[in-house]
Amino acid sequence: MTPTLRTDTPQVESGADTIELLGLVAQLELLSFTRLAADSAQAPTLEQRLELSRFAAASVERRDRVLSRIAELGGDPVSAVAEFEHVLDDFDARTQPGSWWERLLTNYVGYGVAEDFCRIAAAGLDEQSRDLVLEVLGDSERGDLTVAALGAAGSGDAVLVSRLALWGRRLVGESLGVVQALLVSRPGLVRLVDRGAAQEGAPAKLFGELTAQHTRRMGRLGLTA
Repeated sequence: MTPTLRTDTPQVESGADTIELLGLVAQLELLSFTRLAADSAQAPTLEQRLELSRFAAASVERRDRVLSRIAELGGDPVSAVAEFEHVLDDFDARTQPGSWWERLLTNYVGYGVAEDFCRIAAAGLDEQSRDLVLEVLGDSERGDLTVAALGAAGSGDAVLVSRLALWGRRLVGESLGVVQALLVSRPGLVRLVDRGAAQEGAPAKLFGELTAQHTRRMGRLGLTA
């Protein structure tokens, strides 16, 4: 039997759910700016510092586009972002990197899980909001920089590769914990995941998809997930 979308969700609730996810995406872009600016200051080469500072500036532009969409939908952009002000605090506290390489992996793999969640939940949005989220979170340049840097560092260094693989496994566990906490505390996000999959109970399958995306990301780095 083909599952069907639920039709009893009030329009106002749907709009509030959309603003909630957009607030999360804007917060992730704000955090991305903060991380990339800090990374730029710590990067070992001038070329990396220049690239990371450019990525940080791009995060601001993407964030502002999401904030504009929240306003278009009648929401308060500042309040929407404030709802997720501490969303990654526990993750950051539990995953303090011990090296530049672990820092790069944390940004690419750890925060990547949260972005994957937003992309999946975006399937339940209206077309304009969905396209915006997918475009904002579709930037691959940052990932390309990480893949190139870690690939070069790990070439011929089996000890580093082993340590990074272990670090990646820790990161995904903590990241999935963040998603679990969001689903427990934010029923609007659960509704979006349900809507996008056209069925109730979709969050039960969500973690399998997030884990698969993590495995692909680690594989791109040549690391065992």
